[in-house]
Order: sequence, then C-alpha cells, then structure tokens
Amino acid sequence: MTLASMALRSAWNRRYTLVWMVLAVALSTALLLGVERVRSEARNAFAQSVSGADLIVGARTSPIQLLMYAVFHVGAVQHDMSWASVQRLREHPQVDWVIPLSLGDSMRGFAVLGTTAAYYQHYRYGDARPLAFAQGQATDGLFDAVLGADVARDLGYRVGDRITLAHGHGDAHDHHEGHGHDDDEAPAHADKPFTVTGILARTGTPVDRTVHVSLQAIEAIHLDWQAGAPIPGLHIPPQFVRKFDLSPKHVTGALVGLKLRSRVFEVQRDIAADPREPLIAVMPGVVLDELWDVVGQGEKALLAVSAMVMLVGLAGLVSTILAALSERRRELAILRAVGARPLDVLWLLALEGMIVMVLGIAGGYLLLTGAALAFGDLTAAWLGIPLGVAGPQRGELGMLGAILGAGVLASLLPAWRAYRMSLADGLLPNT
Repeated sequence: MTLASMALRSAWNRRYTLVWMVLAVALSTALLLGVERVRSEARNAFAQSVSGADLIVGARTSPIQLLMYAVFHVGAVQHDMSWASVQRLREHPQVDWVIPLSLGDSMRGFAVLGTTAAYYQHYRYGDARPLAFAQGQATDGLFDAVLGADVARDLGYRVGDRITLAHGHGDAHDHHEGHGHDDDEAPAHADKPFTVTGILARTGTPVDRTVHVSLQAIEAIHLDWQAGAPIPGLHIPPQFVRKFDLSPKHVTGALVGLKLRSRVFEVQRDIAADPREPLIAVMPGVVLDELWDVVGQGEKALLAVSAMVMLVGLAGLVSTILAALSERRRELAILRAVGARPLDVLWLLALEGMIVMVLGIAGGYLLLTGAALAFGDLTAAWLGIPLGVAGPQRGELGMLGAILGAGVLASLLPAWRAYRMSLADGLLPNT
C-alpha cells in the first residue's frame, strides 16, 4: 500500500474531524479569493466610472480636480468653459460626439447636472454599459428631471413627483410636492419646480446620486440671478422664462468621444493649444489610475486582513492535527513496528495535511463560485462591482499556490513531531 492510499484511508477514518478542518480552510480560501476578486473588480469599476469618453475637457486646472468634479461631482473647479468652446469641439474633424456638463446646483445634497440628450445616448460606464431607465424616460420638457437610482430611493421620489432645486452644493431643503411634504425653508429655486419624468437603473457610479436636467433648465432657473445671488426686485415666473434666450453661455466641462481613439493625443494637443480659451483635455482612464494610486490604499488593508484569516485557518489546521497526534501514537507505533521508517511517518502526516488543503482550496473556490452565482447580479446593481463566474485568474492561481504551499509547510510541524516519536513511546502505557 502506498503512502498516498494510506493517507487517504487514515483521513477517511477521521473524516468527521477533518470535515471541519476542510471547512475552515475552505472559508478562509473563499474569503481571501473573494477579497482579491472584489478588489480587482472595484478597481476596474472605479477606472470605468465613465468608460465611453475618450477625453474630459474643461477650463485649465488640475487633471484630478477636473475629473473629480466632472465625473464624481466632488470638489469644484475655479472656472467654467464657454459654450463657444463646446461648439468648436463639436466641429473638430476627429470628434464624434460631445456631452456638455453643467454643475453647481443641488437637491438636498445630491448634485444637479445640466446636460443634453447626448448624455443618455453616449454615456457609458463599467464594461461599456449604456444608461437604462428603471421607470419613465427622458423628455425634452424644460422643467423635466431624471433622477439617479439613489436619489429616488433615498428621497422616495417616483415618476410624476415635483421637485425643486437649490443653488450651490449645500444640503438645501426642497418641497416634495408629489407626496405633499412642506419644509419651513424653501430652496433657492423653489419658484421653478421640476417634474420627475424618469428614474435611471442603478449603475453603481456617481450617476446614481445625480439629478439630471437640461442645459436650458439651468439657464432658466438662473435668469433672475446674478453673481450667484438673486437680483433684488426681479422675479421671472416659470411661465415666462421661455420668452428669453435660454441658450447656455458656459458649462463646467464636456465629455468627448472620438471617431478614432488612436487620434486622442492629437486632439488633446489641439485643445491645449487653442489660443481662444485656455482649456485642458484629460484622458479619464489615465487620471483614474493615478487617483486610485492615491485613494486605493485600503485594498492593501483588506488583503492583509484576509491573509490573517488564512493564517488563523492554518493555525487551526496545525492545532487540530497536533491535538489528535497523541491519540494516534499507537497507530504510528504500529506502523513503525511493521517496518515503516520514521521518514515514512513524516510523509504520511504531510500528505494528510496536503489532502486537507487541496480539498479546502477546492471547496473555497466552489463557495466563491456559488456566491458569485447567487449575488453577482446584486453586487453589480447596487455597488457597480460585477462578480461574474470565471476560472481562476493569473493572480489567483499564484495565491492558491501560496495557500497550498503554506498549508503543506504548516502540516510539516505535526509531521516532524510524529517523526521524533519513538517506538516505545507508542507501545508503552502511560504512567
């Protein structure tokens, strides 16, 4: 009988104990692989918060500052870009489409984005996924609004409700007229309410926390404003705003898609060299990678915690084998008596430990696959992190090999102790 078959038979005889050891290793493996996969997918999702745009264009400023404001609606930019520059971008021979972005207002802490129909047509996130509507649709009404999924969920809005916007980024109040809510303090733009015509499906991106209106609506609510404040004594009712020119004068920035992505550096240089207005054009993927290097330090902490969990699982494996070793002294002594060498005993226990690790790793991978099947769509919808079912990736294979190697090394400790046992130690009764 070979050592491998003896190890299998010995493991089978102690199967009830080893099942718990295998389960502990499987859970540790699933957690370690799960954290690695979530970390990888989170980085991909972060880098693909806006995946369809080749360039983000705005007034000259820091690339990270422009990206944070235009994509994540965090912070602020010092200057806007003119509408004339947007028109020139559209006329560039290498530009396929332009999505203008106008930011600066809010609704109960959620950002308000003024844009055009091109936003719903060309905006992409994740793996080039288009925006989809959970309810309603985008319309061309002047005071129509489309809500992100988080805005609708957190504030309880539905299609047909009326909302009002606030000036600036503060947590201003608003009237939820669809449900009859009344606040003591009216928002800055309470005289021009909007009607919710659509609610976007969840994306797991800043789109979910954004209220979308038209550029003309942004102009309309600021007709009787100047320098960021209402003009004293002037009030233009909503029924009269259409009598004015609502063409946008400036925007925060623009997302740009090119006909040929290979010409991105050429277009970037053309924009930067335009003498009519100082602009900057940044590639979102490059800046997002730079930003992740700054804010993505938490992934290392997650991996460290998972590694500690795996070490705890290995420590449990060693302690269980050591605890059972005293009960197996007679078994090992009999093996020595029938001709087994001390080295054979060592390899026997090492093989048992390897069997436990192999079964635990396989079980952990199956657990992770089952979790991906059960919750993959949920994490993609709520967090924007798709956990698809896939074979082990290159990095995961190295991690699995490291787990197996660590398990084999850990099992050598009880195997070495068994190797040191003498024949008399197992045959003589304890006194």
